[in-house]
Amino acid sequence: MLVKMNTKKLHYFSGITLSLFIGVHLFNHLTALFGASLHMQVMDALRLVYRNPVIETLLLIAVLFQIISGVQLVRKVRKQSAGFYPKLQIYTGLYVAFFLVAHTVATVWQGRQVLQLDTNFYYAAIVVNALPAALFFMPYYFLAVMSVFGHVAAIHYQKTQHLSVIRAQKHAKLILIAGVVIGGLILLSLQESYQGIEIPKEYYKTLGGAF
Repeated sequence: MLVKMNTKKLHYFSGITLSLFIGVHLFNHLTALFGASLHMQVMDALRLVYRNPVIETLLLIAVLFQIISGVQLVRKVRKQSAGFYPKLQIYTGLYVAFFLVAHTVATVWQGRQVLQLDTNFYYAAIVVNALPAALFFMPYYFLAVMSVFGHVAAIHYQKTQHLSVIRAQKHAKLILIAGVVIGGLILLSLQESYQGIEIPKEYYKTLGGAF
């Protein structure tokens, strides 16, 4: 029981750490609504922090722990989970775990190490503008955003329902709606037609299979 509680608490706190980073990352994506150049300027400023070797290592450790502990917790509680929000927490958590693995491999290893590319705005934009890749990557990214917000909504509901079920449901629905809106805006911001830009040719080599 002690190990279970410790794992659950550590999963929660590592999740908060990653949520802060994800929140900043999503904000960075939303700045692209005002132009790709602004997005990359903000990204360059943020990279001074999160690409610091110590910070980046801690983030990667948090990602690894979040995935491992999340899968362990799912295996323990999936048969006991009843109701919409407990199940939402499980399924969104599994998708977030999948996305964290795929996205980390695609950016840290494939993009930066193998392809020797700057994994900036263009690295994400190329796969949502080129067919048939866009048929996979548009829902892939949208579901990632929705899963993050869905996970937060489920946790918020379960932690606040004892105060007021109606209020907890209302807040959870608002969080889910925010996920839909933000996910849609991010995909819009990545569109070549919206930005009125041309993606540099070197980024087309990512279409060989980058996530």
